[in-house]
Amino acid sequence: MSQQAFIERLFTQNTKAYSAFPDKEMAEEFIDQLFNFLFLPKTVRHKQPKDLEKEFELLKSHFASLVFDILHDSNQTEVVIEKFFEAIPEIYYKLIHDAETILQFDPAAKSLEEVLVAYPGFYATTIYRLSHQLYQQGVKLLPRLFTEYAHSKTGIDIHPGAKIGNSFFIDHGTGIVIGETTVIGNNVKIYQGVTLGALNVSKEKAKTKRHPTIEDNVIIYSGATILGGDTVVGHDSVIGGNVWLTYSVFPNSIIYHKSEVAIKDKFPATEALNFVI
Repeated sequence: MSQQAFIERLFTQNTKAYSAFPDKEMAEEFIDQLFNFLFLPKTVRHKQPKDLEKEFELLKSHFASLVFDILHDSNQTEVVIEKFFEAIPEIYYKLIHDAETILQFDPAAKSLEEVLVAYPGFYATTIYRLSHQLYQQGVKLLPRLFTEYAHSKTGIDIHPGAKIGNSFFIDHGTGIVIGETTVIGNNVKIYQGVTLGALNVSKEKAKTKRHPTIEDNVIIYSGATILGGDTVVGHDSVIGGNVWLTYSVFPNSIIYHKSEVAIKDKFPATEALNFVI
């Protein structure tokens, strides 16, 4: 391919991308602004509720430009924006319950404010819940930008299409992967390095349920891998660290990985040792 042909092809592709993609940096800026508005206000001194209302309207305006870049339709954009912002109060209260769950079960958490400010699991859950709302409204690309941004900041990869119930607890979080068709119930706790993934990654299976279902009150410890759309972890079960699971388990199960640790002395004794017990 000649340089001229390459430049022309690149120009065509860039033109197509520009008309279909929102501004990535603007999307990241918006989702952080929304998170800060909900949980990390820079100051509340001398502010009245009407001041917060003005900020809320500014966020709507910011968001409208992002959505319009994808839809290119003013009426559709307005419908999406109104529905999204109408859902935010309910999402906010659900997130507060998530934060309270972290505070309740993590001995290291000293206050709700600490969870809101410092916990990557809470940040990733927040971005997921906001993105999931938009994803349900049929806007697919923007939620992916939001959750991948959270992934880059926290190491926690939650697809916006996943369905996650109330009082969700991520501890530490680094390396967690939750796939698109995962279904997670209420009061589920997940530790670092957990993968909820697909057994079959062929493109033909893209519209089927490829990821597991985790029922209520399940605990999944670090390093566990649970795969497959038909895999169901029954309620009140415990999945131990480093478990590899590709089949369903009954409620109230305890699944654990058994390994053997061998210890050898670099300098073995040349004489028999006498033990006194």
